[in-house]
Amino acid sequence: MWMAGGGIKAGTIHGATDDFSYNITENPVHLRDFHATVLQLMGFDHERLTFRFQGLDQRLTGVERARVVKEILA
Repeated sequence: MWMAGGGIKAGTIHGATDDFSYNITENPVHLRDFHATVLQLMGFDHERLTFRFQGLDQRLTGVERARVVKEILA
């Protein structure tokens, strides 16, 4: 994934994979964590931004806990 601008540290490399780019070797980031980080940069609180679907309150980051990846934020 490549991100530029909008509050991301310039030239930051976060995490690593093996030689075949198949297995994560350090600092894994789940997709819901990435979504929470992008929503944070857009000015939204991912825990408060909910919508009702089939009678349940849903979040854009899912029902499991998501975290903002603060290591890449400027």
